[in-house]
Amino acid sequence: MAFDLLKALLETEALRLPPLGEVFWYTSGTLGPYYINTENVYGGPAGAKDLLAFIDAENGAADFPFRLRERVEKQYAEDEIYRQVIDALVEEAKDSGAEFAAVSGGERRDWFFSLAVAERLQKPHLLIYKDLRKVLLDGDDLRAVEKNEVETLHVADLVTEASSYFRSWIPVVAEGGGRIAYAANVVDRGQGGIEALNAEGVAAGALLRVDEALFTRLLDMGRIDQKQFAVLVSYYRDPHAAMKSFLEAHPEFLRNALNGSDAKVAQRAELLVAENPYDLDAELWLG
Repeated sequence: MAFDLLKALLETEALRLPPLGEVFWYTSGTLGPYYINTENVYGGPAGAKDLLAFIDAENGAADFPFRLRERVEKQYAEDEIYRQVIDALVEEAKDSGAEFAAVSGGERRDWFFSLAVAERLQKPHLLIYKDLRKVLLDGDDLRAVEKNEVETLHVADLVTEASSYFRSWIPVVAEGGGRIAYAANVVDRGQGGIEALNAEGVAAGALLRVDEALFTRLLDMGRIDQKQFAVLVSYYRDPHAAMKSFLEAHPEFLRNALNGSDAKVAQRAELLVAENPYDLDAELWLG
């Protein structure tokens, strides 16, 4: 049976959908009708949380890249869903026809995938840290890299508008004359990232795209109903207009968030009120 990434995302809660009549609060103080935490294919929410905690606690240690590789290799051997995602990324890289001498990945979530892909392809792995340090893990050899001089396959968990690529990964890989020969992403949120990369001469692809075809599949699977489908499609076509319309139609949603007992939700609702990204009338939350 062929690997079905959508089912895997749902099973591991890497893709979450809200109840009917609700949307999710995002950290930015904006709203959306789904959550994607691609890293959850690494053993579900608990497995992903554990690896993130390890990265945060240990990434300053000299032997950290070796121990991180050991962890992802163990997960690859033991977790069928994670293994299938990695294998699919490897096939994506091979099918791209791109030539590269190393695999690159950015701290933190790219590392969930890029290290295991590098091992399957028998290529060195260029770890790019948040402070833009670069370390090359090549078998038993580990060395700091001042200027990258090779073409890489960059593996990422998720691409939205490709801001991380343009802000960090592309210029860092390009230092010394290298470049990203191909960008392989697990999920494309369908918000222009792949197209932006291609327009700048960076070939890119993804295993799954969040778009109307995917929402149709969710509807056919019985995971959403027609009203939820309509919200998802509206958000895909114009996220700003869709969430503005949602809040204007459901003013109680914002008021309940502001006055509720969930401190994290209240903080995000307060941020929305303060920045008012949807240009809402104050009467909406003042009542």
